[in-house]
Amino acid sequence: MIIDNLQKANIEALKSGDKVARAILSVVIAKYKANAIELKAQGKEASDADMVKIITKSIKELDEEKEGYAKVGRNEEVAAVDSQKALIEKYLPKLMSEDEIRSIIASLEDKSMPSVMKHFKMNYDGQVDMSVVSKIARGQ
Repeated sequence: MIIDNLQKANIEALKSGDKVARAILSVVIAKYKANAIELKAQGKEASDADMVKIITKSIKELDEEKEGYAKVGRNEEVAAVDSQKALIEKYLPKLMSEDEIRSIIASLEDKSMPSVMKHFKMNYDGQVDMSVVSKIARGQ
């Protein structure tokens, strides 16, 4: 599971004294654990798909943080945020290409927007960028 790899990387960052890597890894792991507790209360197990959502959300938060630092000219923090983002992006699965998305949409019986979006959300969550799916579905 992705969480196991993140925890190993966190331990390595701790041993090597990499505070920048340790900061983001600790945050992502804490978010995962909080989500796992919440899911367990609902009788569900946390999965890699949940971890992908957490990492994706963390990347968006880092982008916003970077933007704020860039506006005030804090270049050291911008560089730190960039390295944190690159570090956690490695744990995301490879996203499907537009051609793969088009072929899946072409194979669907019902090509209506709600049906296409539901199909991708249920079967390919974390493997596709839903905004790309939406764009392709509207264009087809």
